[in-house]
Amino acid sequence: MKNKLIKVAAAPVLLMSLIACNADQAGNAVVTPEPTSTAQAGQSDPATAVPEATAGPAAKPAPSSVAAGEIEHFEDLTISDWVDDNTVIVSKENEQLGTMSLAELSGSYPKSLYLYHLDTKEYELLKEQKDTNLGEAELSPDGKYLLYSEYTLGDPAYYVMDLGSKKTSGIKGEPVAGAISAEWADDNTVVGPAYSGGAFTADVTGKIAAVKGLGAEGLIIVRQSKDKLYYTSNSNETLQMLDRTTGEQASLPLDRVGGVVPSPDGTQLLVQQYTDTSQKLLLTDAGGENPQVIVEGAELGGFSWSPDQQRITYSSAEAADGDGPSALYIYDLSTKESAKIAEGSGSLDTSWSPSGKALSYNEWDGKRSSSNVVPLVYGDSK
Repeated sequence: MKNKLIKVAAAPVLLMSLIACNADQAGNAVVTPEPTSTAQAGQSDPATAVPEATAGPAAKPAPSSVAAGEIEHFEDLTISDWVDDNTVIVSKENEQLGTMSLAELSGSYPKSLYLYHLDTKEYELLKEQKDTNLGEAELSPDGKYLLYSEYTLGDPAYYVMDLGSKKTSGIKGEPVAGAISAEWADDNTVVGPAYSGGAFTADVTGKIAAVKGLGAEGLIIVRQSKDKLYYTSNSNETLQMLDRTTGEQASLPLDRVGGVVPSPDGTQLLVQQYTDTSQKLLLTDAGGENPQVIVEGAELGGFSWSPDQQRITYSSAEAADGDGPSALYIYDLSTKESAKIAEGSGSLDTSWSPSGKALSYNEWDGKRSSSNVVPLVYGDSK
């Protein structure tokens, strides 16, 4: 299960022209990777977790109920989602397509999408395209479609693939001029900010419509959960909510918002909030009320919900710019306790397996990307 957080810069988003690419579908190929393994024990780190937003000393947490098993490490690829507990979706260089023809990218190979089978250690080609990098692949909630991006230089373009027929549809053109970013809203609908301003919805055939009631202002965050659409704009970092059933709009009591991740059942929100000197990860209800501070630090990221909605992942980096050492934690909602699961560099993008018995995280050292698969050992024998 993939929960993506859109990180925002302080400067307004520059609306650029959408680059449309023609998609060529490829067949299947199998190659064998060379993963390495490291052993990483889970460590309880109570100081990183703050149980409530109200002032007062935090209670001493109980012993950790989750720890990391043997971590499997993969160089030069990115894991973006899980198909099942033995299969992940990855983006990696495809040397069979030859090097990129653009002078700025000469010497590098285009990145293609693959299924990687953790049990058999084999890759299965999903999608390749010459001179094009494919990435950000995310399954629809029902697992029938794949949302992914294509890019070379500049901004990405977004596409939806029917995994049954392998047919692809682009999210582009009128009336919204294309997608700045894109997220699944439900099994058959993608939502995101539009280049023309406001927000768009697109179905799995690529049919696009503007979201009514939002006008043409440039938006940054656009996330939908059930019938509620959450958003921020270039001119207003306070989180807004549009009820798509009634058309009513509301300003939520959450300012300086940098990201939002709704819970699987739509009843709660993870909210990244900036202060003058740090960042906070808040847990609120669907209306932005009753905030609890999960953690506060210099640079936070990697936010995702476990499938059963009982645990949350986050990463915490020492440096405010996100560079340098960082650590990955799992926060237990019942005990209000954080357990350190792994160490890495920068913001660690995370994704849970469907059973919640494993998760993956990606890291970037400034030159190369790598991914890790972490088996989880639960004290409650999950």
